[in-house]
Amino acid sequence: MAAQFSELKKHYYRQIKYHLTRPKPPMLAERFDGPVLVVGSAPVSNKPVDFDESFKVITINGSQTVTKGWGIEAPDVTLVQFNQIEGTNTNAVEVRRVLNGERTKMLYVLLWRKELQRLEEGLRSFNYSYDKLEIVNRYKRMALLDRVGGVKCSELGADDKCSNGINAVLFALYNGATEVIITGINPDSGGHVYNTENLARLHVRKDREVLERLLERGYPVFTTDPGVSQSVGLPLWTGRGRAGRTVDADAKAKRPAPITAAAVINP
Repeated sequence: MAAQFSELKKHYYRQIKYHLTRPKPPMLAERFDGPVLVVGSAPVSNKPVDFDESFKVITINGSQTVTKGWGIEAPDVTLVQFNQIEGTNTNAVEVRRVLNGERTKMLYVLLWRKELQRLEEGLRSFNYSYDKLEIVNRYKRMALLDRVGGVKCSELGADDKCSNGINAVLFALYNGATEVIITGINPDSGGHVYNTENLARLHVRKDREVLERLLERGYPVFTTDPGVSQSVGLPLWTGRGRAGRTVDADAKAKRPAPITAAAVINP
């Protein structure tokens, strides 16, 4: 009973604070104007068949090891969870190992609560560099799911919030992506591409729920992974010319208007 009361209290506190502060999701200085590839850290990833310089690339935590193997020296955007900077668990240690000496263009660190200087020092400790750095707090992350997916969430536990891979999908849509292609994001898989520990993946139920909701709303979200396409129902990306024809006509009719710069500035 005490635990339930504590959760309820936390829920109301976060919802009240969210509505009072009216946070905006993280926004790029220059919005996307083409397809965006979101690369997660599930063990299997597939590079889009027509991948070229017109695609922007978002990586999550240690998934940059995948894009580096594809010849991409620096992703356009990287999302890193706060615990990866100083954490001592297996996942955090492995993330720092694969990111050591790498760089990204725009780095978002999620839920970092300590001083900015400490964050900068932590990143330097494993030689990770960036062009720009921004901290994304809980309420900005909640705003992503609300503004794009139409889902209000208090983030009370792993089952009540999305993985950062799904947050990256929402971020891409919010920032103007014409299509979002995901790979290495699989609600049914375990383990990570950058280690052999086969660690359990969190947020499975919420990830599936949000992907299905985006699909129902007609957002242009695709996958390059056949297993994910079959399991979740996302259309399989087969190239820009053909992928557009795979989206069901009813879904296109339901698709929200594109999130424009004006809508972002004046919600």
